[in-house]
Amino acid sequence: MTDEKEIRQVMAAGLVEAAKKDDRIVVLDADLMSCHATKCFLEAFPERFVNVGIAEANMIGVAAGMSAFGKMPFAFSFAPFATRRCYDQIFISVAYSKLNVKIVGSDPGVMAEANGGTHMPFEDMSLMRAIPKMVCFEPTDATMLQKALPQIIDYPGAVYIRMFRKKTEKIFDDTLDFKLGKAVKVRDGKDVTLIASGIMVDRALKASDALAEKGISAAVVNMHTWKPIDADAICDAVAATGAIVTCENHSTFGGLGSAVAEVVVEKCPAPVEMIGVVDSFGEVGKQAYLSEKFHLTVEDIVAAAERAVARKK
Repeated sequence: MTDEKEIRQVMAAGLVEAAKKDDRIVVLDADLMSCHATKCFLEAFPERFVNVGIAEANMIGVAAGMSAFGKMPFAFSFAPFATRRCYDQIFISVAYSKLNVKIVGSDPGVMAEANGGTHMPFEDMSLMRAIPKMVCFEPTDATMLQKALPQIIDYPGAVYIRMFRKKTEKIFDDTLDFKLGKAVKVRDGKDVTLIASGIMVDRALKASDALAEKGISAAVVNMHTWKPIDADAICDAVAATGAIVTCENHSTFGGLGSAVAEVVVEKCPAPVEMIGVVDSFGEVGKQAYLSEKFHLTVEDIVAAAERAVARKK
C-alpha cells in the first residue's frame, strides 16, 4: 500500500508545525522550493526562509553562520549537491565547528530517474558517514519521518537526512516505536536476515515472501540510521539467523553494506552478502529499469539470500 502523502510534504509540513513552537528553526533551499514543497514554510515564515539560489556551498556557509548565532537551519537540495558539491563546507564549517545544521538531500540513488547520472547520488551516505559525529538517516516512509523529525530537532548537532521526495510504500503505522540509531525489526526469521533501508525495505519484505516459498525463513530489519549504526541489532541478527544480506539504494562502497560489515567483522563474524550499486555512475532511466541495471530488485535480494545461507554450510 502506498502512503497517502509524499515524503516532501510530510517534511515541509512538519517543519512548519515545529517552527510555530521553536523560533530557532529556519529553512534554506537551493532554488528547489517546488521540488521540496518548502513553499509552505516560506508562506508561513517568510522572514525565516532563505532561497540561496543554485549555490549549495554558499548555502551551507550561510547555514553554519545562522547556527553559530543560535538558529537551527534545515538546508535542502538534491542529494549530490547537498553533499559532494559542498563537502568541505559541511566538514569544516558545520561538523568541525560543532554546529547544529540539518542537511536534507533528496532523490536518493535510482529515485533521481530522468535527472540522470549527474543528479543520481550513489555516494552521498558514504561521504556523510566519513564525517565525525554526523548522524546519517534515511526514512522508510511518511510515518517514520513524522516520528523522526522531533528527534532530529532535539539532537544538538549535524544530521544528514536522505529523503525520497514522493510517495513511498507504507511500511509502518502509528504504533511504530522508533528511535534514531536503533534499528526496527520488521519481520522475524531463522535462516537469514535482510538488513534494508529506504525503498529497499519494501523489496526486502517481498524477497522474504519469495524466500518463504523456497523454504528459507528470512528476517527483515530496517536499518534507517546508517550512523550511528545499531551494532547490537546486527549482532542479534547474526545470533538469530547466522547470515546477513544488506539492501541499499546506494553504492556498496562505504554505504550500508560497508557499515554492517564493519560491525560483523569486529563483533560477530558471519556471511554477509551486499545488494547495492557496485562501482558505477548513474544514468537516465525509470526506476524499474535502473533497479534491474544496478541489481536492486527483489530477485537480486532472493539470490543473495540463497548465497548467504549456502555460505553458512
